[in-house]
Amino acid sequence: MKQTILGVRFDSLTRQQAAQAGAALLEAPGFHYAVTPNPEFLLAAEKDASFRKILNEADLTLPDGIGVIYAARILGRPLQGRVTGIDFAGDLLARLNETGGRLYLLGAKPGVAQRAGENIQAQYPNLVLCGTHDGYFQDDAAVAGEIAQAKPDLLFVCLGAPKQEKWMVQWGPATGARLAIGLGGVLDVYSGQVERAPEIFQKLGLEWAYRLMKEPSRVGRMARLPLVLVKALKGRFTKGE
Repeated sequence: MKQTILGVRFDSLTRQQAAQAGAALLEAPGFHYAVTPNPEFLLAAEKDASFRKILNEADLTLPDGIGVIYAARILGRPLQGRVTGIDFAGDLLARLNETGGRLYLLGAKPGVAQRAGENIQAQYPNLVLCGTHDGYFQDDAAVAGEIAQAKPDLLFVCLGAPKQEKWMVQWGPATGARLAIGLGGVLDVYSGQVERAPEIFQKLGLEWAYRLMKEPSRVGRMARLPLVLVKALKGRFTKGE
């Protein structure tokens, strides 16, 4: 079931249901892609019609940010739950570990994807890490070709939004992957370069607050996020999206 939140259509799924849907896409023929929008995505999509279209045409659109959940409630279109990109990624890695599937990591600074891959393999020894590439490249076709040669089932695309989503749509089919997921800074976490918030922050939906404490320079970005709730309130009273 889809719910439209400020112009973006989200799948209303529990984390378990999202994992099952992702696993099904890994088994289905052809190319598929998943996106995990947070409030910043919604603000960007409002101004970028092509980005909004990409989000709305994804095979899975999962609510990553707690602000999306609050906006959905304000609009009277509650979602079943928040499904973070990193949790969704972990669930699919567990699936690959069960099936011996193949994983490719694309993005982040030089060396980060490789370190992330090493840590992932240590945690999920039965999956096949078939390749990595940093996010600092100019020749998209060449990179897509390299990925295709590696024959991945699952592709993590971590180039930052909206670049990663636009890259998946344009080049994803050429990679031969069954499923690509736009995952922002997930490789920084898997590499150990960035620490994920403690579990209590995760459960309370306050990972953003922990990140802000660790990186005060993000305050400018965070200050824009209440705009999503303001827009949701306006939409509630004007019967908009």
